[in-house]
Amino acid sequence: MRFRYAFQKIVDLKASEKTQAEWVLTQAIGKLRAEQTTLSELHSAKDELQEKLCQASAGTATISELKLLQSFVDHIDTRIHRKHQDVKEAENEVQLKQSDLNGKAMEEKVWSKARERAFVKFQTQLLKKEQERLDEMATNRYRRPS
Repeated sequence: MRFRYAFQKIVDLKASEKTQAEWVLTQAIGKLRAEQTTLSELHSAKDELQEKLCQASAGTATISELKLLQSFVDHIDTRIHRKHQDVKEAENEVQLKQSDLNGKAMEEKVWSKARERAFVKFQTQLLKKEQERLDEMATNRYRRPS
């Protein structure tokens, strides 16, 4: 006798959903890292521009050059502010995907445990039938005259 679980397709589906949720989470984490990297690059660009602005103000720079550098710094500040929002959105997305994965993992675990319980029950019944056969064989031998 072979074990066949009636809900095996559901177990497989839940495992597949969990795997898909893992992939989606991985993509969300990748996007978050990309946003963080871009934010870091913007901070570096701002630091460089501020250094240039300090050097220009200490040297012989015209007012228009200083204004131009300051407008660049202001523009980078605006981009940094937007990028902070993008990072927060990406972090929220990662949290959502993580909770979705946790839910899928829990569902998969529930169905897997149900399958395991069914398998244990199957094994118990199989052993019981085997024991009954052995008992019957022993009884038949005992009854048979020698």
